[in-house]
Amino acid sequence: MGEEKRVVSVSLGSSTRDAHIETEILGTPVVIERKGVDGDVARAIAMIDELDGTIDAFGLGGIDLFLQLGERRYYFREARQLARHAKTTPIVCGAGLKNTLERRVVEQLDSTLGWRGRRVLMVSAADRFGMSEALEAAGAEMVYGDLMFSLGVPLTLRSLKSAGRLARVIAPLIVRLPVAWIYPTGESQEASNSGRAGRHFAWAEVIAGDFHFIRRYAPADLSGKIVLTNTTTASDVELLRERGVATLITTTPRYGGRSLSTNLLEAAFVAVSGKHPLSPEDYRELLDTSGLQPDVQTLNGPA
Repeated sequence: MGEEKRVVSVSLGSSTRDAHIETEILGTPVVIERKGVDGDVARAIAMIDELDGTIDAFGLGGIDLFLQLGERRYYFREARQLARHAKTTPIVCGAGLKNTLERRVVEQLDSTLGWRGRRVLMVSAADRFGMSEALEAAGAEMVYGDLMFSLGVPLTLRSLKSAGRLARVIAPLIVRLPVAWIYPTGESQEASNSGRAGRHFAWAEVIAGDFHFIRRYAPADLSGKIVLTNTTTASDVELLRERGVATLITTTPRYGGRSLSTNLLEAAFVAVSGKHPLSPEDYRELLDTSGLQPDVQTLNGPA
């Protein structure tokens, strides 16, 4: 058994979602912590400064280092400012796992769920490009809500090709904005604005993508829906159960009642492997070796 590792996700999200998990990954004991700063960027910087060099890897939560569509990356100015304060300890945002693990989960579930022809509302393709591309490749009928949920523009997109064309125009501007303008941070992660995009949620059989967008904008009635997402706490699971969700799929495994965020699991992989950055091949090998599987829960109705 290897020497114990410690990884910390410094998140711009709500501190009510903080966690402390002790587990074992690839034969190495790992202490995994999530620390929210309630949207306070200065507090996040201070925390990174304090922990830098004392832990094995940082996760960056509540913000991505970059948006990716195809081969193009658009780096968030605010995220880069945060990452620069990790001078010694490696820092990751989960993008590597989103582009490998989440593709794999979609492919794994195709034999049981059958994505072809299913109506899927992807709340943000820019944040979940790997998942989006895998769903399109599997034949799902897609609607992308990037404009609606991130920018408040009541328009949807029907393909990654059209999303890519739009991204080339607006992404260089978006990444200069404060993240709180385009993504729920702090207390806004607990808020609801279910009046937006109701007909798109009603149309969809599957609601996919970042859970904070789903929680904030989904209507009260989600009867019979499949939710394919990332981090959910025990209270999130109960919320989805109350709203009638049939099946909840989280792309990362569940520990102590909550599924790990991709940035925390990616940080754990960096810590136990002793390697940074990790290549797509590294991620696939780590996933194969660890045997980690997505978490699938039947909340209402038949499995």
